[in-house]
Amino acid sequence: MKKSNPALKQLLVVCICAVLFSCNNNAEKKEDATKAPADSTTSTTASPAPAVFTPFDVMEISHKVKDYDKWRPLFNTDSTARRTSGMEDIVVGREIDNRNNVLIALKISDIQKAKDFGTDPRLKAVMEKGGVLSKPVIQFFHVIRFNPKSKEKQWVRVTHRVKDFDAWLKVFDNEGTENRASQGLIDVALGRGIDDPNIVALVFDIKDMTKAKASIFSEEKKKLMMSAGVEGKPDIKFYQTAE
Repeated sequence: MKKSNPALKQLLVVCICAVLFSCNNNAEKKEDATKAPADSTTSTTASPAPAVFTPFDVMEISHKVKDYDKWRPLFNTDSTARRTSGMEDIVVGREIDNRNNVLIALKISDIQKAKDFGTDPRLKAVMEKGGVLSKPVIQFFHVIRFNPKSKEKQWVRVTHRVKDFDAWLKVFDNEGTENRASQGLIDVALGRGIDDPNIVALVFDIKDMTKAKASIFSEEKKKLMMSAGVEGKPDIKFYQTAE
């Protein structure tokens, strides 16, 4: 009978251990592959997309009242009639230089209903009862830009007619919101006339009244308007949001 070779046995044991270690290692790798990485628990939920702005139509009514404090309750009471005609109050402003000059901005869902509302004898009677002294000026605009973060109590409304709206808009955009902000003016709304699309209405919140007036009435601004094709003298009025 042949004696076993100790060296051969030792080599065999080493080979078997190597095979077993390799199998265990492969099994562990397969198990690890099924596990998520340690940092995979970090939330990957995307931030909600910003709301998409939808253009809307506005009816503006401006007139002079005998006494604002007496007129306002009647205006509030008439809100039911406005809602019935598809209107939603946006803001009531009192002209800073003449507190009894009032501007009312209403969001409208139906232009014809709004026009019928404006010519209804009932509205005339309500205005007379409220002490409206002047003939109301009613205008309609299609708002194509609007800043919902508008919060300032003082603001300016600028309206003018332009030769070519697209040409005017390029000049306006080239001036830039940041540049206007440095002048104390924060862009709030840009609207085009519904009956005449070349009539432009702009609203700016006022962060600094001194800077805002200096900019709006400056020679540089006049030249900029002329280069943009503004026709005639702009209508510029400063308002304070009424309570």
